[in-house]
Parts: sequence; structure tokens; C-alpha cells
Amino acid sequence: MSDASSNYSIRDEIREFWSERAATFDESVGHEIFSEAERAGWHRLIRKHLGEGQGRAALDLASGTGVISHLMHDMGFAVTGADWSEAMLEQARAKARKRKADIRFIMRDAENTAEPRQSYDVITNRHLVWTLVDAPAAFREWFDLLKPGGKLLIVDGNMGRKGWATRLRLAFGGQPGHARLAPGMAERLARIREQVYFSDQMPAEAVVAALLEVGFVNPVVDRRLGAIHWAQARRMPFWRALERLTQDRFAICVTRPG
Repeated sequence: MSDASSNYSIRDEIREFWSERAATFDESVGHEIFSEAERAGWHRLIRKHLGEGQGRAALDLASGTGVISHLMHDMGFAVTGADWSEAMLEQARAKARKRKADIRFIMRDAENTAEPRQSYDVITNRHLVWTLVDAPAAFREWFDLLKPGGKLLIVDGNMGRKGWATRLRLAFGGQPGHARLAPGMAERLARIREQVYFSDQMPAEAVVAALLEVGFVNPVVDRRLGAIHWAQARRMPFWRALERLTQDRFAICVTRPG
């Protein structure tokens, strides 16, 4: 975990890192959606835990280029997408204009949004929790943003844990997964990973424990994401596909008490 004195520098580095990736972010399988099968898998996952939108207010944190925001919009939620990178937000707004989707995109720090308290029915995020510098503070913020009875849906994974497919690939001389990044970016990513709250592994159980500590209830850990991962794997090279299917990825849904 990072100490308080380093918070500003690491937060700034996280924002700059993702800003530099914004222009090509949607080119990667696992970021943007490239098949109707994957889109349907995401819709089923959201519906399973959050139900249909019916005009309810949804906050998609670390929305990036708006992938999850658009899925939520498809299902009838009134969506606000929040990201700390203006470059990501530019991509998201352009996509929304192209699709004629009335999604509100705003620049916000996911750990301190400055959004009105108890103003959202649901909060979503994908691949955000592992980047948090102060996860407990972020979870308290999200708790306060939800209306009583509101739900939080996290989609993430224990990326610090090497599954058997990754170990096998590395044993045969394969490169670390982040080696696919542009020169210099892999080193920056490794430096970021060393300083975030979940700097080693991030098992779902540790995330749930931290969520319960701030007052959330009724935790559900869902690892049945096969429809999404199979659709993604079909468009990946062999080793990446095998790793995607064997990694410890999960969804966590918790509720603010009514």
C-alpha cells in the first residue's frame, strides 16, 4: 500500500498513464466490445445484479471511453460516466454523439467525486478497484453516493495471481502480459502497481471485507462470467485467450442498507 505522502504523485501518474492510452484504448479486446455475444453477456450480468434500468440514476466510475456506460444506457439507466482523464472523456463523448446516446460524462476522481450524496440508485465500475490508492476511502465515498437500498457492482479480478495458463506460458519463455504495451509503458504500469492499495494480489474476499467494513451489506461474488470471457477469447491469440479463460476474474455486488 502507498503512504499518504506519495498519494499525489501516484494519482497523477495513474491519470497520465490512462490518458496516454485513451486514443487506442478501444482497439483492444476486453476494453471495447467486438461481438453481440459479448454484449449480450454483459447485459445479462448487469441485469442479474442490478435489474433493468427503468430510468434509475447510474454512475459509471472510471468510465474510460464509455463502454460500460453504453451498456447501462442500453438497458434504460440514466447514466453519468465519470473519469479522471480528459483524454478518455473526449473519446467517450465522441462515441456518445456518434451513437446519439444521452449519457452525461464528467471529470471526477473516483475516490472523491464531489457528487451529491445519496444521488444514485446504482454505481458500476470495471477494472477500477485495482488502481485505487486508498480503497477504503473510495468505498466510503461510493457508499455515501448511493441512495438507501442502492447497489454497487464491481467487475475486476485478482490480476496479481498467476493462474496455471500464465505460469505455463512463462515457463516456455513467454513475455509478461504487460509486454504488449508500448516501450516505457510497461515499466510505468509496474511502477503504478507497486504503489496502489492492492499492490500484490486482490482476491475478491479482500475486496468484500473492505466493502463490509464501510457499511455495505448482502455481498455477492459472481465468477460466472463465462459468456463474456468466451466471446473475448475467440478474438484473442491462443495464450491470451487461455489466460483470459483461467484468470480469477469476478463481479462483486453489494447493497447500501435501506
